[in-house]
Amino acid sequence: MSLYKVGTIVNTHGIKGEVRVISTTDFSTERFVPGNKMVIGAKNNVEVEIATVRNHKQFILLSFKDLQNINFIEKYKGMDLMVDDTQIPVLDQNEYFYHDIVGLSIINNEDQSVIGTVKEILELPANDVWVIQRKQGSDLLIPFTEQVVKEINLDDKTAKVVLLEEWVADEN
Repeated sequence: MSLYKVGTIVNTHGIKGEVRVISTTDFSTERFVPGNKMVIGAKNNVEVEIATVRNHKQFILLSFKDLQNINFIEKYKGMDLMVDDTQIPVLDQNEYFYHDIVGLSIINNEDQSVIGTVKEILELPANDVWVIQRKQGSDLLIPFTEQVVKEINLDDKTAKVVLLEEWVADEN
């Protein structure tokens, strides 16, 4: 059984066992639902069932069945929430999970040079933005749009992109 990260517990919230979670999944509304089972990643994975869900600012507040007390949940601060591969939905062609994209080598479509590696994905209202960790210089932010990302090859773990001139000029 493979586990996939869907969020991180960043803190507790109140004394009734709620935790603040930053979602790292495309499917937050489907994933964080009362009754769904998850695993809190630790040395000894702990299986939990979601009891309550609500949004609060940029966080999702969750409580878990049988852990509705701050004393039971505090030890999980900073740990990842994961689901097993049986809970992963089937995607249409040209759709990707975040865990498929993070780690891809980004190649300049013009000269085939390696720009860097996808470090993380930011969910923004207009579109997702890939944070590319370059070998030298600061991180590069590129929008995940058809105009920029031309090809994704999961077998080769690469993505070809078209760069704007100002991105190339800012490499160092």
